[in-house]
Amino acid sequence: MSTLYYLIQNMLPVAISLLLVALGGMFSEVGGVINIALEGIMLFGAYFATLFVYFVQDSGLNPQTILILGMLVAAVAGLIYSLLLSFAAVTMKANQTIVGTSLNMLIPAAVLLFSKMFFMSDGITTSINFYIRKVPVLGDIPVIGPMFFQRTYLTVMIGFALLIISTVVFYKTKFGLRLRACGEHPHAADSVGINVHKMRYLGTSISGILGGIGGFFYSVGIMDGNVNGHTGVAGFGFLALAVMIFGQWRPGKIFLGALFFAFLRTLAYSVSLIPFLANLGIDQTYYRMMPYVATMVVLAFTSKKSRAPKAEGIPYDKSLR
Repeated sequence: MSTLYYLIQNMLPVAISLLLVALGGMFSEVGGVINIALEGIMLFGAYFATLFVYFVQDSGLNPQTILILGMLVAAVAGLIYSLLLSFAAVTMKANQTIVGTSLNMLIPAAVLLFSKMFFMSDGITTSINFYIRKVPVLGDIPVIGPMFFQRTYLTVMIGFALLIISTVVFYKTKFGLRLRACGEHPHAADSVGINVHKMRYLGTSISGILGGIGGFFYSVGIMDGNVNGHTGVAGFGFLALAVMIFGQWRPGKIFLGALFFAFLRTLAYSVSLIPFLANLGIDQTYYRMMPYVATMVVLAFTSKKSRAPKAEGIPYDKSLR
């Protein structure tokens, strides 16, 4: 049972990071903008939030307060960076895949450059500990408490809250309906007075906010509060894209996909705790490939049935109605 608790406690921070970035991609793509730039947005948000943590870590503030403030910084950074994609894809009608790829290539180099210039290292290293040993009251609940509210991070609880908010916004608000309309039939949406360009800007902006937060949560829950220009976010932006496709652009299914891939990654890094796997004598490197191999396998079998928004990736031109 202790091994199960360990796997769940270590899986959830990974799943939450994947979940938020995938939800961000969902909001962008259901509005009609392909967001390949999730990897770059994650690293951009993580870098500025970690930079903020670096400067305030000795201020005497509570670590959880610093985490929340860092999350806000990451959200703003992700929003600003996503506006580059919005401007190129929506206003300038550029190829969205090429723009996203360019944005992904820019940030790791920029992180390395500034880190070398100002910190003489490949990234930023912080000394603050965001770890929560036990959440008061909730951590004492039998079975559930040890799994979800002991030896965890505040990021997990924030992530679940953002999932609920995203689901409500997506299904239960006029904004969610209008955004989906802009990704399916933008000309029909325009004909009833919906500003397609504005909605696509908003969808991509939400993508940037969630992507930036997801990047910071990655640095907190997986990198112990650090960020590195060489390793970046280890392909999590692309893995989040796979989770989004696997989840068919729907919040609930995306959550299940995030749990699946997070479990594989956690299992890969916990082989020594599972006698059956440890006794096989397989190099741990192969286990660490599992989430990425599983991504290819899952997408190979599900891509034929996936149904992306009809107008996804197509610049909106009012004159072509």
